[in-house]
Amino acid sequence: MGIELNKDSIDLGIVTRNGDAMLAFYRDVLGFDYEGEMQMPGGGVMQRLHCGTSLIKIVTPGNLSDAEAAGGGIAGATGYRYWTISVTNLDDLAKECQDAGRPVPVAPTEIRPGVRIAMVEDPDGNWVEFLETS
Repeated sequence: MGIELNKDSIDLGIVTRNGDAMLAFYRDVLGFDYEGEMQMPGGGVMQRLHCGTSLIKIVTPGNLSDAEAAGGGIAGATGYRYWTISVTNLDDLAKECQDAGRPVPVAPTEIRPGVRIAMVEDPDGNWVEFLETS
């Protein structure tokens, strides 16, 4: 039978110790629409932002483990390593991220005819892929 969706997008939770820096990147640099803040059990907080119809949840728990996710982008470890956002302004967006001090480990480049990508690191070192098609 498989999955039966009632929403055409996903919600993504990003757990962080750097809530302010992460919010500034996703809201102020990338321009995600800020929905607001929600208090979490245990004293944490969730910042809720929208990227199209996807909900991006930046979660700063009140009781966070000392464990850290491995950095290094795609080759750094197995598991979820990056996520992709389709855009129409790849070059401008990569420059805005770089101007804001964010590393751009993959500069805008064509990966196959009509498809270009760039990858940017958020303040926690997570990779965000921007994809543009012509």
